[in-house]
Amino acid sequence: MLESKFLKKKRLTVGMLEDMLNSFDPKRREEAFLLLCSMAKKGEIPISPPRSAVNLHFHTFFSFNAYGYSPSRIAWEAWKQGLLVAGIVDFDCLDGLEEFLRCSRLTGERSVVSMETRVYIPDRCDKIFSSPNEPGISYFMGVGFAREPDPSEDASRFMSELKSLSEKRNREMMERLNSYLDEIAIDYDLDVKSLTPLGNATERHMIKAYDVKSRKVLGRGRRFWRFWSEKLGVSEKEIEEMADDIPRFHNLIRSKLMKYGGIGYAAPEAGNFPKVRDFVKAVLDLGAIPTYAWLDGTGSGEEDIEELLDYLEWIGVLAFSIIPERNWNIKDPKEKELKLSKLHEALEAVRKRDIPITVGTEMNAYGQRFVDDFEAEELRDLVRPAIEGAMIFWGHTFMSMFAGKGYISKWAEEVFGREKRKRNEFYKRVGELAIPGNRKQEEALQELPESCGPDDIISALRS
Repeated sequence: MLESKFLKKKRLTVGMLEDMLNSFDPKRREEAFLLLCSMAKKGEIPISPPRSAVNLHFHTFFSFNAYGYSPSRIAWEAWKQGLLVAGIVDFDCLDGLEEFLRCSRLTGERSVVSMETRVYIPDRCDKIFSSPNEPGISYFMGVGFAREPDPSEDASRFMSELKSLSEKRNREMMERLNSYLDEIAIDYDLDVKSLTPLGNATERHMIKAYDVKSRKVLGRGRRFWRFWSEKLGVSEKEIEEMADDIPRFHNLIRSKLMKYGGIGYAAPEAGNFPKVRDFVKAVLDLGAIPTYAWLDGTGSGEEDIEELLDYLEWIGVLAFSIIPERNWNIKDPKEKELKLSKLHEALEAVRKRDIPITVGTEMNAYGQRFVDDFEAEELRDLVRPAIEGAMIFWGHTFMSMFAGKGYISKWAEEVFGREKRKRNEFYKRVGELAIPGNRKQEEALQELPESCGPDDIISALRS
């Protein structure tokens, strides 16, 4: 593989190889990754030692990554930058699962694969959860997938439905926007789906498509400024100032046209999103951990954290996702004080209930960090539970892959039952001991009898 004709023809720099990791061609990504790993292991590329930092919420280009990062690129950067655990999360798909886990085994980087979607909550349809201004709609995740669904499984049909519903919503939004932005109307198949490898497009892909089309049709001068000024309701001077600030410009388009109150926005309807219990069931059927994607504790469905957790535990949710940056790195002092207070309140509540957390930066918008600032004073109380949670989710992934004894397995239910603290401690310990790609550990685990206990597993991993 390393001696491919393509690579022989090129005198490739590290930067060029890293760019190849974002190719839509999976063979090209694999070739580049193997060569980079080979160079790193020879000492030709510096690799940072593991540090107390994790990110389990990287979106990839299989849904939307603002920098076009593939699962291979994220696996490479996480290893190079010394993350203790890294995890990808994509909307409505597991398309990056095999690639990410394969790459992580090559580097020895602890890895977790998750999926995110928006769900409808029928029995809380008047509450605002983690999807702002959308009563009854919330973001939910499945964390720690170790396999894709078999086509014969109900979960496979559910996954297909997720993609279909997402595309239906996008196409309907695009129709409304095309009528409003007639001069730069786009084609969903040609202009939007082509921006992602397997056609799993998002709102952010549509924004990019409209921006590209507008620059092509209108140029980069006054005609461009005037058009967007009229359509977005801001001054031409503002458009001129932000036209080359792509993150800011795209955020403006999204907030003005696609979100609540925008011409492209349509109030969510029950049939346009999967029901929360159906999503939880599909996640469990695939051996992953149902997880609530928390926003900031200010919505009517989140403001009472104890009531929220009571409800989540009742429907089978076992973990809690936090995006720290949006809860502390805030310019307005009053808003920062409120959201930090809500963050610490949530952390204390999940700690008392032994609910593991997952954290990360998303990277589905320009300007987001590769990893959170774990040295920030504001995140002091977050660091330990974030690292412990990451170890639990990796331990679960490892046990699912090589023993069929993940966090929500029949084995775990029989051994730990309702003792969540003991369950967490065991999977955290597995996460600390298990090394991706260590065949000795994998074989030792596979040789254990079905009736083995937690101590047998820990001993096998240590041997």
